[in-house]
Amino acid sequence: MAKVKTRNEIRFILNGEDIALADVAPDATLLDWLRLDRTLRGTKEGCAEGDCGACTVLVGRLSAGRLVYESVNACIRFLGSLDATHVVTVEHLRGTGENLHPVQRAMVDFHGSQCGFCTPGFVMSLYALWMRSPDPSDAAIEKALQGNLCRCTGYEAIMRAARAISRYGKAAKDPLAAERKSITARLAALKDGARVEIGAGKARLIVPADADDLAKLLDKEPGATLVAGSTDVGLWVTKHMRDIGPAVFIGNLDGLCTISEDKGVISIGAGITYSEAFATLSKRLPALGPLFDRIGGEQVRNMGTIGGNIANGSPIGDTPPPLIALGARLTLRRGGKRRTIPLEDFFVAYGKQDRRPGEFVEAVHVPVPAKAAKFAVYKITKRRDEDITAALGAFHLTLARNGTVADIRIAYGGMAATPKRAFAVEKALLGKPWTEETVEAAMAEYASDFTPLTDMRASAEYRALAGKNLLLRFYIETMGTKAPFQVSRDEAA
Repeated sequence: MAKVKTRNEIRFILNGEDIALADVAPDATLLDWLRLDRTLRGTKEGCAEGDCGACTVLVGRLSAGRLVYESVNACIRFLGSLDATHVVTVEHLRGTGENLHPVQRAMVDFHGSQCGFCTPGFVMSLYALWMRSPDPSDAAIEKALQGNLCRCTGYEAIMRAARAISRYGKAAKDPLAAERKSITARLAALKDGARVEIGAGKARLIVPADADDLAKLLDKEPGATLVAGSTDVGLWVTKHMRDIGPAVFIGNLDGLCTISEDKGVISIGAGITYSEAFATLSKRLPALGPLFDRIGGEQVRNMGTIGGNIANGSPIGDTPPPLIALGARLTLRRGGKRRTIPLEDFFVAYGKQDRRPGEFVEAVHVPVPAKAAKFAVYKITKRRDEDITAALGAFHLTLARNGTVADIRIAYGGMAATPKRAFAVEKALLGKPWTEETVEAAMAEYASDFTPLTDMRASAEYRALAGKNLLLRFYIETMGTKAPFQVSRDEAA
């Protein structure tokens, strides 16, 4: 590996100002820095866990040479992740002359604010939506606002405001659009190919130059905390007061942020976010589209990575069960050496994964099902949007010509200490006619595969029954029923 140059400061753009920070703690959040160091207090702290959206700001970054602005949660976004980005806060919004920005004017005119605490976050989420879709559908507006909670106004006034923004101005003439070329050039200049190192000992903050530099660094310092999207690690700091130093920030790292397909296998770099993966996966694996739409809110999907969701090893992570059901394989890297294993073998026990010291998740490889195969994913939560999984079932079925089960893979999250295959259930189905009688007989085998726990999200009894019923739902859907299993808000009205 070629020698990499090092610098000792984080460089980014805040609104219109160039920022260089040489004294940054590994656990310093963007929200605290904005409010305490810069006195930009339009960005609010509500939940400090990426749930309420009051702290929403935009972060612009170069992706394949293109400038992309995304809404993110400043409360769980670390300063160490901001190198070569453009941070935009609500204070930077401006209209023509003495006028408010079009998003702000719409919120005022359509009474989208009462106490006002959550309003800057809503404004920033709508701003991001408006820039990429000036005339959005109601579904697009609702999706953009999944990560913003309002406790007093309600959403109808905000929805009306969102529909009206383009009456007050054109997105193509917005200052961020007008400045796009110059900001792109400034960010390109900041991406100088250097490794960033700040601090000493456990108080170190490191941003590798690329994936090769990361491999070299971890080989020497295997105990460092890897931070990708920080949608989990952020809570380690804000809620559990954990020490994460030395911290290595790998978001948007060259060598980890590619997604491609070759010979029917989609390879997803560990740094690919949910938002980046959505277009490819929802097209090639349609069942993953609705699932991804329910992973956190827009801000979380813009930060969180598929590789991080896997490496974290959580029993309720949303991506491992469907990827296991599809037969995905995982590439792990240490230094210049790589090994590829079945994804299901990565999860050893609660809090324990098959990852050796200095090794990191580099990519996951997902086979695209054959046209005749049937694949579905079902997520159970207390509320539909932006909620953590109570149980999640994924099913991948191939039928023989005579209607018997030629192959079936069933995987669950939330039913055991790790994401887990339902081997006994699969065995009871394999080779049998795909009938309701066969399915109901196989449901008895769930007790052999899973002993779920009771916690704040669901009781053990509920999980056990729901797990069985998801298999029955899958069977009914594969038989082409026209009965609706999921009623939208518009259909229910």
